[in-house]
Amino acid sequence: MSDAQALRDAVSFAGCMRSHGVPGFQDPTSFGQFKREFNSSVRSPASQSAAAACQHLLPGGGPHQSAAPSQAKIAAGRAFARCMRSHGFPSFPDPTSSGVLSAPGINIHQPAFLLTAEGCVGTTHGFLTRADVARYVAGQ
Repeated sequence: MSDAQALRDAVSFAGCMRSHGVPGFQDPTSFGQFKREFNSSVRSPASQSAAAACQHLLPGGGPHQSAAPSQAKIAAGRAFARCMRSHGFPSFPDPTSSGVLSAPGINIHQPAFLLTAEGCVGTTHGFLTRADVARYVAGQ
């Protein structure tokens, strides 16, 4: 997916959120990222309901809630972690057995983290996108 398409999808998502009862939900930045201050509002019942109604507009349909991650997803997470380690984040861990990626002890708000993570999404063959990275950083 191109960056331009990801931005269009993110703008559509923001519009959907507003139309589903979250009037202050702002459009994303030019990079398709949402401002972090909306993280706290995502926990409200109205925001959760809107997010459920709008997640299909996010790249890949938004986060998937399957019971068990596929081997391909876990392999993609490991490839992402290797890339992060080889590009300046030597303590970046492999994903958990459930496929969850996290970065404990790493300042994910530093510009170098975001740039490196965005560069490493290509190693995941579509399992992670730049929009996923932006959502992770915005949610922390």
